[in-house]
Amino acid sequence: MAKDIVCSGIRPTGNLHLGNYFGALRNFVRMQDEYDCFFFVADYHSLTTHPTPGSIYADARTILVQYLAAGIDPERATVYLQSDLPETIELYLFLNMNAYLGELERVTSFKDKVRQNPGNVNAGLLTYPTLMAADILIHKATRVPVGKDQQQHLEMTRTFAQRFNNMYHSEVFPLPQAVGFGNDLVKIPALNGSGKMGKSEGEASTIFLTDEPSVVRKKIMKAKSDSGPIEPNQRKPEEIENLFTLMRAVSSPDTVAYFDDLYNRCQIRYGDMKKQLAEDMVAFIEPLRQRIIEIGADEASLRRIIDRGCEKAHASAATTLAEVRQAIGYRH
Repeated sequence: MAKDIVCSGIRPTGNLHLGNYFGALRNFVRMQDEYDCFFFVADYHSLTTHPTPGSIYADARTILVQYLAAGIDPERATVYLQSDLPETIELYLFLNMNAYLGELERVTSFKDKVRQNPGNVNAGLLTYPTLMAADILIHKATRVPVGKDQQQHLEMTRTFAQRFNNMYHSEVFPLPQAVGFGNDLVKIPALNGSGKMGKSEGEASTIFLTDEPSVVRKKIMKAKSDSGPIEPNQRKPEEIENLFTLMRAVSSPDTVAYFDDLYNRCQIRYGDMKKQLAEDMVAFIEPLRQRIIEIGADEASLRRIIDRGCEKAHASAATTLAEVRQAIGYRH
């Protein structure tokens, strides 16, 4: 029995952080044996923010290296650059012909971008959902891992797929379903005590997979805390619960239990807790950082991986696009 096809991408927006790792990335690694996976670096999507020409490949390369270091295996999954697959852009064109202005303008992320950057309301932002749909449908993906902020885009992908099938009296596209991670999706908090870890919270509040041990220690020691509990077993305030969330992610259960007991007995010293957390964080991050350095230094191997990923993605995409062109009425 054929495996379900999973397709997902990530924008090349700099170094990955701990939130990325414990969010989607760790689950992508687990998916490789269960599904037929296509993972791509979405370097076309990055054009909506007008990056400089010299940074496009460098940014895509950075993300690809960190994907591989975190466990994405090009032997078990298809890993490629979005810009290496022209079939995606042709399908994007076909989908745009059947996408309506009103439905694109109602997309929540588009309206947010308009409010945030009124001077850069470009057509790429407006048609972002159709490019995302093309990324998914070009491989006939049946499963798509999405967070809450991408649910609307997946629904639009299903709409575009069904509209194409109905318009051309075909069954070219399956209607992809969301893949949920359930309890496996860990939300990593920022070190400033509020929000989730990410670039929007600032570098000082974010642990990157490329951070050196001294940087990790410094960031952890500056993490927000309070003056300590004044009553046994009192509820932890947000910034303290965040510290325990980070500890649960990288420390042993015995370590977490030890500091939780100290907190409940009003005997905790946050300096000691942060020192332990910092060392456990370094022990967790450092192998990933070293792997990133190792992979990034081997340009020949990286190029072979990129070329092989392009070849495998092209084989899948070409088959789909041939069916699409035939359904519409174009010659092969």
